[in-house]
Amino acid sequence: MGIPAFDAWSGRLAKSMPLTCLNDSVIGIDATYYLEGFLAPPTKEPLLSALGGYPLMLESTIVNQLLELQSGGFKPHFVFDGLDFGIKDDPFGPSIASASANAVAFDTYERDLAAEAIDMFRTSGSPTPAALSEFLKKTLHEHDISFTVAPYSALAQLVYYERHPSQFIDAVYGPSELFLFGIDKLITKFDLAHQTYETSEKSSNKKISKFLLDNSTFRWIDRRSCLEELNVPVEVFTDACLLAGSKILRTFPPLINPALYNKGYSFQQVVQLVLNCGRSVTQVCAQYSSDPIVKEIDYLDRYKRAMTSIRHHIVITKDGDIETLDKEHTPSDVHFCIGQRLPEELNMYLSRGMLRSRVLNWLTSGTILVTAPFDGGDSVEYQTLVKTQLEPMRRQALSLLADSVNRYYQRKEITTRLWFDQEYEAKFNIKDLLPSPKDSLSRWNVKGSMIVEQRRKLKATSESLLPGSLSFAIRSLGDPTFASKTITLKSEDTDKLLKTRHEIAANAVWRFLQLRGYVDSQHQLTSWGKVLETTLSASGSNKDQEEAAFLAVELMQLGLLTADTMFPGYSGAPIRGSEVDKRNCMLISRTACLGKLRHQPRGYSGPLSRHLLSYFSIISSLHASLRDLIEMSLATMFLEGYADRERSDWMDLSLGLPLYDEHSCALGVAIKTYLDELCTRDDPTLETTRSEMKVKSQSWIEYCDFPGSLEDALHLWDAVYKGVKLAGKDVKNSNMWDEVDEWLSSRR
Repeated sequence: MGIPAFDAWSGRLAKSMPLTCLNDSVIGIDATYYLEGFLAPPTKEPLLSALGGYPLMLESTIVNQLLELQSGGFKPHFVFDGLDFGIKDDPFGPSIASASANAVAFDTYERDLAAEAIDMFRTSGSPTPAALSEFLKKTLHEHDISFTVAPYSALAQLVYYERHPSQFIDAVYGPSELFLFGIDKLITKFDLAHQTYETSEKSSNKKISKFLLDNSTFRWIDRRSCLEELNVPVEVFTDACLLAGSKILRTFPPLINPALYNKGYSFQQVVQLVLNCGRSVTQVCAQYSSDPIVKEIDYLDRYKRAMTSIRHHIVITKDGDIETLDKEHTPSDVHFCIGQRLPEELNMYLSRGMLRSRVLNWLTSGTILVTAPFDGGDSVEYQTLVKTQLEPMRRQALSLLADSVNRYYQRKEITTRLWFDQEYEAKFNIKDLLPSPKDSLSRWNVKGSMIVEQRRKLKATSESLLPGSLSFAIRSLGDPTFASKTITLKSEDTDKLLKTRHEIAANAVWRFLQLRGYVDSQHQLTSWGKVLETTLSASGSNKDQEEAAFLAVELMQLGLLTADTMFPGYSGAPIRGSEVDKRNCMLISRTACLGKLRHQPRGYSGPLSRHLLSYFSIISSLHASLRDLIEMSLATMFLEGYADRERSDWMDLSLGLPLYDEHSCALGVAIKTYLDELCTRDDPTLETTRSEMKVKSQSWIEYCDFPGSLEDALHLWDAVYKGVKLAGKDVKNSNMWDEVDEWLSSRR
């Protein structure tokens, strides 16, 4: 975000230097600032907010850019934000505004104004940088680029690295808010030069872009130039940056009062405001004490809290310890300005990427915030899901974590707040959730030798039934003899703890499956465990298909894998054929939303469906809650001493667990389009009709392997259908599935 008023003013002070000047340097990169560059026009994929999930071309774009930057001879080190800190004025506002803008874009799309709609989607909102941080961590790890997750703000961590006597980093790339933390010089932009030309092949008009290192530059700003230009001391400069507004402190309310600044305010005017009030923010607030917002929010108190959080922010040291900046002068109540402090062990797991911050934030802040999804989340089904059906899972994840840390957190009160009912506050105390299920999970200590032997019995390959996969976990327990042998107690000998990544991942997933009710206390499969075994066995060894099948079984239990009318009035539902045709197409395309479209690393260009985006919101929220529970299963193994902590493969552990990646509704849209179009033909079951439609389908979505995607969707359907058949009446409207499967069999 930066400080917008400062950024507008300081642009002319920026200096430019050749990229090669950074040769042999380590550059600290603020991950949020870096991602923001890909999520704003014109670089943002325009239809991202219409599909959900991760951007299709982001990984290749990031990898290519990082290779270009590294060709300049420097080594990047990324720093991610950790836990939330400070006061959030309107936690629901951004997501509500994004959903509203998305609704307008869909309305425009439905009026066949495609070009205008694309422009609206481009600006209507996108995943926040925080939502894409796991995606970036994975990309960095796979390309051997180092990163750290800060305890709280990445800005403070970057300044700590830059100022450390060991000079961990030589320069910083990030937002202007870094000047608040006292940094002297800041890289604000990389200008990478390219030459574009067309290939000489007659059969192709493909354009090739060549990176020009010698023509590439970077821009930077130094604080001294700013102070000289303004002719003010650093204290006035810092206060003006704070009052001007950023994510650290909201803009001083009178500055955005049109009666006082009818043309908007400039950074110079903020500086002059501070000077006119004796260089004192206290006097500034006193002068505008009659302003209703200044009084209502106690702006002076917020300013003091922000200044304290800047001066004494929490960082992780080179030795992995947690400490505050300027610790000799840190006040005893600094936690009121930043946030509650977690045990250092948890901070270490966070810093290495093994854990995400979501559940940790709930514990430290005492608040679970449920924000609006891209589609708006207006349906009863979605609101019931996030308000009622997922709440037990959230509480279970919290109780597992709290039961393994100090007693302060075990007595913490937690409040759940919802964007669609902001008066609603569901309060619970963690002590009422204790004891957590951790004791019932303590008998999962299966060693590598048993795992290897069971994989051999299951005829696993190097690519299938990997320890830590859902398929291996559930299919291995399909053998009652093996299941009984997995009841294993923790060894008191530290040399016999779970050590290898495969041992730890396998036991974490088994624990997770017990938490979800697929495995009983004797490690035998429950009735739903047998449904899952059948479904996963039919889904194949592909990880995406396996996880899609697992989510399908979860949706079955929630009564949400149906053709029911969930989103009346939303466009993009099946519209052709009889009511039965529409119903069948609906169920099949919703199931396909669980899968992944085979697509080149290019921006999506094809049909859209607000209806299926809304259904994907259900999938996405369920996906996130399940991943939270998996991570807490893993965390408690380390916190309770079941696994060896002397290791460096923390990120590999995280990536080895299920449900790390999230896709989009694109496959569902593609399948819905195919089945809908078939219904326009006199006989959609003719082989010639289907073959013709499959050829035609290649033109619906550019850069897509439609035949392969259709095959994946049908394979997923078959696996889920087998699970439904076994579950029988436990699945809502189970009799309908036979009719739908018969209908689909003639349209494959």
